[in-house]
Amino acid sequence: MLLLAVAAALTLGIGVRPVGIAEIWQAFAAPDPNNPAHVTILSIRLPRLWAGIIAGGALGMAGTVMQALTRNPLADPGILGINAGAAFAIVFGSLLLQQADVGLVAVLAFPGAALASLAVFLLGGGRHGDAGPVRLALAGAALNALLLSLVSGVVVLRADSLEVFRFWVVGSLAQAGERPLMAMAAVTLFGAGLALALAPRIEALSLGSALSRGLGTRPGRVQAGGLLAVTALTGAAVSVAGPVAFLGLMVPPISRRITGHELRAELLVSASLGASILLLADTAGRLIFAPAELGAGVMTALIGGPVFVLIARRLLPGGQT
Repeated sequence: MLLLAVAAALTLGIGVRPVGIAEIWQAFAAPDPNNPAHVTILSIRLPRLWAGIIAGGALGMAGTVMQALTRNPLADPGILGINAGAAFAIVFGSLLLQQADVGLVAVLAFPGAALASLAVFLLGGGRHGDAGPVRLALAGAALNALLLSLVSGVVVLRADSLEVFRFWVVGSLAQAGERPLMAMAAVTLFGAGLALALAPRIEALSLGSALSRGLGTRPGRVQAGGLLAVTALTGAAVSVAGPVAFLGLMVPPISRRITGHELRAELLVSASLGASILLLADTAGRLIFAPAELGAGVMTALIGGPVFVLIARRLLPGGQT
């Protein structure tokens, strides 16, 4: 929580025009519409902060649920193509409906995420019970590449294709003010509440199907509930920040080191860590090439790519990739 507070302060204070803590406080306590700093904080940086908290927290929790359900340390909404499925559904739906990719069109993220998660599960061999960690990751990487290629093909038809491409292919918090933040915050709270409620049953699944049934757990229902939670969390995150990758991969191992293997505590820590890391990545992206900026999704990929390779090396025999 302390890290999240620091990340939030940096998000509000750092930009093309740096703003001090006193001025940030004044912007909230006594906003002046004629003060450019106050306008910047309240109309640009504050929505960016909320988008980072919603998307980062949602992806952190979604990755934790996925890794717990599949017992796969490579499980991540970005790597397995769920982010890309949500993004493709929104972009393609907005093209068909001839509407902007906000508001009502954002609802399309949820069936897109659900269909992508089902597809990668079937492609990875889950139907036959042989969805190993590497096989599932490879199936997800193939689906992710296909869907993002389709997204790229659709967005180039837009007149403002560069900005749309940056958002729907790599993820960004730059357009946070245009996103349905309140609605997606409510969806995130629903997904988080469902994940926390299912946590003891998901832990029971790790004991094996027979023993978990003996404890009163119904594996099919728990897996369906977990899928619903992941779909809600991922859809909300993509709706406000685009398909940010690798965040759900990096956060769960750190959370487990802090909390141990108590899933409810791990989920709460993952939400805070995910939001903190995404906000810090966004701030770093604004500073490196200021006044231009790199999308938050680019920054998380720069960190998450090596993390993915390290985890994959540990899973394969002899550490070979």
